[in-house]
Amino acid sequence: MTAEGFLEGRRLQMARGVLLQCIMGGYPPSRFYGSDDGDLALVADPKQIHRLPWSHPPRALAICDADELSGESSPLSTRGQLKAVIARYAALGLAPVVATELEFFVFAANPDPTQPFRPPVGLDGRREDGQSAFSVSSNNGLRPFFTEVYECMAASGLPRDTFMHEMGVSQFEINLLHGDPLLLADQTFLFKHLLKEVALKHGLTVVCMAKPLAQTPGSSMHIHQSVVELDSGRNVFSDEAGEPTAVFRHFIGGQQAGMADFTALFAPNVNSYHRLCHPFASPNNACWSHDNRSAGLRIPASSPAARRVENRLPGADANPYLAIAASLAAGLYGIENRLEPSAAIQGEFEVPENLSLPCTLHAALERLKRSHLAKELFGSEFIEGYIASKSLELTSFFDEITPWERRVLAAQA
Repeated sequence: MTAEGFLEGRRLQMARGVLLQCIMGGYPPSRFYGSDDGDLALVADPKQIHRLPWSHPPRALAICDADELSGESSPLSTRGQLKAVIARYAALGLAPVVATELEFFVFAANPDPTQPFRPPVGLDGRREDGQSAFSVSSNNGLRPFFTEVYECMAASGLPRDTFMHEMGVSQFEINLLHGDPLLLADQTFLFKHLLKEVALKHGLTVVCMAKPLAQTPGSSMHIHQSVVELDSGRNVFSDEAGEPTAVFRHFIGGQQAGMADFTALFAPNVNSYHRLCHPFASPNNACWSHDNRSAGLRIPASSPAARRVENRLPGADANPYLAIAASLAAGLYGIENRLEPSAAIQGEFEVPENLSLPCTLHAALERLKRSHLAKELFGSEFIEGYIASKSLELTSFFDEITPWERRVLAAQA
């Protein structure tokens, strides 16, 4: 939209079915979004209008709510779903607080998708070989890129906590500061967009796939969650003596109750399950533990005021609005129904069958399809539409034969 049109308050409308567009560009049958495929109104959030500092000539980006023309939020909108979850907490005098940790890879340009990703050539003329995890000098070869990333974050109002090199080859992680869930979802979305745009300026490719390289750790989007009283700001996960509360237990119980049903929301792509099926600190279980990275739900070491639950299941490829909404909705379900969690696990452990999670997109979609809890919390229209869209993507994947199949199976009798 032109700047003039935006400033005049001209309404921007979009076909309702676009909210269910699959990643290849197609759509499920129109019955999932209304046979007329009428319009939605895109309503800009006045707090989320950003001048894009990397763009020349100047451009701006406005994060919008997708509202029905009658005025209410569209049930197909993931941002609307997150706002509804936050409102349910507020009705109880509570407010969730979250922070996201986003991992990503920085690769050289990859114009041929049949070829593997490669780390970029650094200022020293060499490609990283995978020995730079947590090194203070590991990103020096990418210093011009990261310098502009930091500058653009500051210009866009994106506060950051820590930035580090992760375990993978040319893999990095950012921790965003904790705060309001909607704000953090907006910031996570904007940061991913910023990363990709700045990378293109530097001849690089930023990849937020869950598992872009074989035999290398995947990329997560861990979600740290706590709940405070609206009036006082007190963390309800800790009592006055600094001990865990019943609300804390019930929140964990709700997380456990929802993780298997919601796996397809946290791990939305075929590639997501490559990350979850390998033991590189990517747990595909609903166990919980104190400071154990093998558990899907980890309680980081912290002071009582900072007591929180880290959901380690979502990948970097997850929709931040939907992943945060699903995780918080599960926790609230546990609080409202006083669900008790399983016993905490420590050290090495075997995952009990009742706490295991789907390990393929097909299995996750089948579990979501059978979930009464998902439809109760997010509505049948959203869940059924989401499944229809993701089923198209799964079918498209199975329409292709992979190099592994040609290499390994072609010679078999």
